[in-house]
Amino acid sequence: MIDFKIRKMQVKDIEQIMEIESVSYGEFFWPPEAFVTEIESDLAHYFVVMNDSGKIIAYAGFWLIFDEAHITTIAVHPEFRRQGLGEKLLQKMIETGYEKSAKWFTLEVRASNLAAQNMYFKYNFRSLGLRKKYYQDNDEDAMIMWTENIWSSSFRESFEKLKSEQNERNAAHNC
Repeated sequence: MIDFKIRKMQVKDIEQIMEIESVSYGEFFWPPEAFVTEIESDLAHYFVVMNDSGKIIAYAGFWLIFDEAHITTIAVHPEFRRQGLGEKLLQKMIETGYEKSAKWFTLEVRASNLAAQNMYFKYNFRSLGLRKKYYQDNDEDAMIMWTENIWSSSFRESFEKLKSEQNERNAAHNC
């Protein structure tokens, strides 16, 4: 496991973010201006993961509209995938959701992205339908996923257990 730090996304991060965008999403990535708009919005909450040399290796964000947190993106540079960074970002977003009084989280995920779906299922997201031909690049369907109320005792207990387990795994890797 690599050493890393999570912090709020800043405009100065966009150049590095665009590198991850292009390798993650091909020609259908967000333009830099979209990230500026997101960062400057009071409704948006975006985070980056930096390695110990200060390089941005992952990012994620969500919109909070009333009590609904809509995850808009999670991306990890291909060289750093399968190391739990997407999961740490998901945890950070849920923690921020608690701080901002969100009640639910929702997102769309490619029907073919089983790795992401498995992570969301692990964190008690449930599939509640499909958006047909949602993705422009190949007309792929998007699975619509929602959590139960994140303030419910069952969600909170599960979330705290998952965070604790991942922290233990990280500590074991760093020994």
